[in-house]
Amino acid sequence: MGFFSKIKEAFSKTIYTVFTAKELDDEFYEDLEYALISADLGAEATSQIIENFKEKCYEHKIKKPEDAKELLKQIMVESIDYEIEPYSYPLIILVAGVNGVGKTTAIGKLARYFKNQGKSVVLAAADTFRAAAAEQLQVWADRSDLRLIKHEEGSDAAAVVYDALASAKAKGTEVVLIDTAGRLQNKKNLMNELAKINRVVEKECPEADYRTYIVLDATTGQNAISQVEAFDEIIDMDGIILNKLDGTARGGVVFAISAERELPVIFCGVGEGVDDLIPFNPKDFVDGLF
Repeated sequence: MGFFSKIKEAFSKTIYTVFTAKELDDEFYEDLEYALISADLGAEATSQIIENFKEKCYEHKIKKPEDAKELLKQIMVESIDYEIEPYSYPLIILVAGVNGVGKTTAIGKLARYFKNQGKSVVLAAADTFRAAAAEQLQVWADRSDLRLIKHEEGSDAAAVVYDALASAKAKGTEVVLIDTAGRLQNKKNLMNELAKINRVVEKECPEADYRTYIVLDATTGQNAISQVEAFDEIIDMDGIILNKLDGTARGGVVFAISAERELPVIFCGVGEGVDDLIPFNPKDFVDGLF
């Protein structure tokens, strides 16, 4: 997979050297541990994968590293492969994330993705805290010729969501995408705001398929985990949109987040264009590393 060339460049050379060993001995496992940690998988994910790998090699009576490579790939795929319910409509997706991770860009790309699927989409500019947030989202809405519901800066975010849901119901719109504030300096304010938005969604659209995604920048590596932890305390997240996965050698964070938070990557950004957001495929991702 060309999308993940930088991750592959960082990972495949190291892993190739590991698998040129003659035996599955202690030195081999030490080198494998080093390779996985170097690829930014983190200590927890590395430990889980190696432990599982050892057990499977013993179970299948595999003694030569060259015979074990496909088994490692299978274990890595399984560690990030989640059963995700297909979308049903009407669909509401709330998108969270700290400022600077490309949240607005991700929402714009997500809107185009659903439009390309033949779905009608409306955007809700519920980040009323950051200056020009609504204007930036308007640019993305215009690129895909979509409606954007917005209020003045500093207004009630939940009121924006209420109006967006009312508009969606009136027009029979299938997908509502909700942008939210990215500040974490005052968690209490953000928590109250997101809780209020949740109440509005649940009251106004109790039968809708409602999902919450956090946007992360893959280039931040292990720091992404602390962002997940912070938002998971505020609102129960359903999945991840991982930006800049094509431009980093630190994509191993996918495994780290899975090991520590049990949260699946749903979409990944693989470029700057409006169509450069693709559903995350664990097998393609792991195949692209080797």
